[in-house]
Amino acid sequence: MDSPNPPVALGYSPLPPGCLANVVTCLEMRARPAMAPQPFPAGLTLERWEHPATDAYRALFRHVGERWMWASRVIMPEAKLRAILDDPCVEVSRLMRGGEAVGILELDFRTKGECELGFFGLAADVIGQGIGRSMMQAAIARAWAAPINRFWVHTCSFDHPAAVRFYQASGFRPYALMVEVHPDPRLTGQMPRSAAPHVPLIEPA
Repeated sequence: MDSPNPPVALGYSPLPPGCLANVVTCLEMRARPAMAPQPFPAGLTLERWEHPATDAYRALFRHVGERWMWASRVIMPEAKLRAILDDPCVEVSRLMRGGEAVGILELDFRTKGECELGFFGLAADVIGQGIGRSMMQAAIARAWAAPINRFWVHTCSFDHPAAVRFYQASGFRPYALMVEVHPDPRLTGQMPRSAAPHVPLIEPA
């Protein structure tokens, strides 16, 4: 019987014009790790965001993720995104600095016994200050407060170069690699051409 997921051919494989490919790393933890407390700095709070409007949600999603080629929720049909944001098993939180949102955390409990760290990111001006560790502690605490036996996340080669190391330092362990191929959203007009400048923009012939 043929495998439902045939292996990627070894060696170099050309992509269809207008497409991108990146390597996805899947990581998981099977028990809550012991971690020293890491409170948020003064002036920062992580707040649940109940039933956010899709335009406001996408604005924060772009603010945090556009430079890392976060496109999934930008190109997602309105009805599908609305259903996710209204699902009681999906928890969205914003990292707030005064009245400004500077981070997003999304936990997905839709699979019984599991929690996916759906989205985790900070605005550019708060990266590198240890705030990510505080937000990860909050994510781990909330995930394992539910009756789960697995907390998992995936990141890709378009993401922050320290992402895999950060997740491993937080207690996640890599278990799989995948290759994702998809249309370049900068060429379809779904993301600005200035997005993710570290990812080459190649015009189709």
